[in-house]
Amino acid sequence: MADKIRWAGYPSAVVFAEPDGKKAVQHLLWGDWLRLKTGRRNGFAEVHARGCDGWMREEEVQEERLLELIFVDIGQGDGCLVVTPKDQVMVIDAGDGDNMFRFLRWRFGKFSKPFAFHAAVISHPDSDHYYGFDRLFDEPNASFGTLYHNGILERAGKDSLGPKTTTGRPRFLQELVRDTAELRAFLADESRWKGKRYPTMLAKGLGNGSFAEAQALSVEDGHLPGFGPDRELSIEILGPVREQGRLRWLSSVGKTKNGHSVVLKLVYRDVRVLLGGDLNIPSEELLLEHHTGLSMPPKSPAEYDTIVEAARRVFEVDVAKACHHGSSDFSSLYLEATNPIATVVSSGDDEPHAHPRADALGTMGRHSRGDRPLIFSTELSRSTKENVKQPNVLRSELKRLRKEIEEHPTATKADRRRKERLQKSFDALVDTIDRSVAVYGAINVRTDGRRVVLAQKLERPRSKGKKWDIYRIEPQGDGGPLRFVSKH
Repeated sequence: MADKIRWAGYPSAVVFAEPDGKKAVQHLLWGDWLRLKTGRRNGFAEVHARGCDGWMREEEVQEERLLELIFVDIGQGDGCLVVTPKDQVMVIDAGDGDNMFRFLRWRFGKFSKPFAFHAAVISHPDSDHYYGFDRLFDEPNASFGTLYHNGILERAGKDSLGPKTTTGRPRFLQELVRDTAELRAFLADESRWKGKRYPTMLAKGLGNGSFAEAQALSVEDGHLPGFGPDRELSIEILGPVREQGRLRWLSSVGKTKNGHSVVLKLVYRDVRVLLGGDLNIPSEELLLEHHTGLSMPPKSPAEYDTIVEAARRVFEVDVAKACHHGSSDFSSLYLEATNPIATVVSSGDDEPHAHPRADALGTMGRHSRGDRPLIFSTELSRSTKENVKQPNVLRSELKRLRKEIEEHPTATKADRRRKERLQKSFDALVDTIDRSVAVYGAINVRTDGRRVVLAQKLERPRSKGKKWDIYRIEPQGDGGPLRFVSKH
């Protein structure tokens, strides 16, 4: 059966009811999975794709698998699914609620069978980036090989990020949790973290076997393990920056957690993508200093231009995830250094920050390359409410079941079986709730390392069965720089 698996061609493909190209029954995005069946007629191939059977033009079927990134609409926060051409699946941040869980459950067969993710990455310990993993750690059929993080753990008491140096400037956090052994040792003393959401979640995940190992990342690690510079797909670690093994205190708890986000640059052949967590002005300047060897801030226009030129050798990309949901706490110089063609903003409904900020959007456009830079927003991609309102009786039943599951004992085998039955009842009830997040709001990025498609699902299909709003980025000439060429 493996030799029958194929993928939809560039930039999209249509499945027809008959091999005549008349009645469209499905619209596939470039790289969508399909299975070839036996029929061949009039230049059409019989296929099964996205839950339906039909016929596709043979030239719209390809054998090459793509690099895929999906910026999931998880509400306020970040959440990105990465699927490599070798079928390694990573989750980079997971929002605060259960939207990422629901999306992954929809994507991977409701976790009816065990599914092993290659890795989880928590860019930093803010709940709108990490707490979505809590629901995933409850799923017995989901597991992660390694959990990567920035080394900062919340603690009980006055110093919520741990003790800081008391002399000299700048100050530094004195204790990081770097590997699995240090995480186990930290969690073993519950008095250090009791009542704190982040370590409580990690303790559950480690206890459940939801992840096998934990590792704190920093610039000195170079690349994510298995994705070194000699690989066709490399993942470079651009942040956080440790100084003599420590992370700098950036004036407040919030700025320190956000600023030391794990920053990843994915390079697949000729295409580069930057994932920057919640960087802020102090951390962006620290990153620029580290990677260029030049002092920040610049003291003259000439110094500014010199830093931009040097920084682009490291930070310039084709697609960038906007830092901190489009916050105003950004460095224009950093945005000019990244110089993307397309930027994706992950933001949500009903939040008090008015993300993305108007000045952030304006500066993103100003410092992007090309005559028509692209800015996508998960929030704008979905015009409907994140949750469709349900009768009060249904909401009450969900609340009751959730409480019973959380409080149910697990001392005996019978207790555990009963808890599993309750969870199945809860999941079945959840499936009756219309969640636009599973379909709309996500920004899809697909690339073969030479061309890029960015797409969002239309909430109402266009004529001729078109279900995707698609933008194409292609090289200029033979191997020239990438540029936005058209909307498809």
